[in-house]
Amino acid sequence: MNTIDVALICKALGDSNRLQIIQMLSDGEKCGCKLLEAFEITQPTLSHHMKILNECGLVNYWKEGRWHHYSLNCETLNTFKTFVEGLSCYKEESGGSQ
Repeated sequence: MNTIDVALICKALGDSNRLQIIQMLSDGEKCGCKLLEAFEITQPTLSHHMKILNECGLVNYWKEGRWHHYSLNCETLNTFKTFVEGLSCYKEESGGSQ
């Protein structure tokens, strides 16, 4: 995963509503109607959030009638997690601070 992809994901997750959506989708696929019930936002606002999550690759969707069904893109999420886990704090041997 390149740094541009990581930056897009971080930007997407920087919004508390989108972070909550990702948490909700971690339990499995959800209809947009169910996501909408959990927030005090309009359908166009939800669509905006989902577009951002889809464009950075964190969310997949399919359409049934007038509703979209959303799920996490586990490949992207796992690659992002691996990137974050690879980050570490450098500490000097001679008692340097964090």
